[in-house]
Amino acid sequence: MDKLFLHELRVEAIIGFWEWERRVKQIVSIDLEVATDSRAAARVDSVEGALNYERLSQRVLEFVGSSEFKLVETLAEAIAEIAVKEFGSPWVKVSVAKPRARDVGVVIERQPSDYR
Repeated sequence: MDKLFLHELRVEAIIGFWEWERRVKQIVSIDLEVATDSRAAARVDSVEGALNYERLSQRVLEFVGSSEFKLVETLAEAIAEIAVKEFGSPWVKVSVAKPRARDVGVVIERQPSDYR
């Protein structure tokens, strides 16, 4: 299994359950590992048949930027569902962090059977 990875996608979003967090956008940092089979695309050296990381990153950034979740766990779950359902990945690993003095976040792994 091959993995496409995106590290440190950063976007401002409403995230958190404290009252002040519901008023002020914060930076959210996202790491994704998405299972894919890149052999066909590599054989012909073409984006055709490849998982389009530009489309995936744009979709995630737009989604997160307009979201208003209370928990990073819920946000991570929603991002995983996008990768699995919209991009057809058989497995995804999502890390979501709210950078502070040191990161605070969550890492989850999902596959299609988690969304049946």
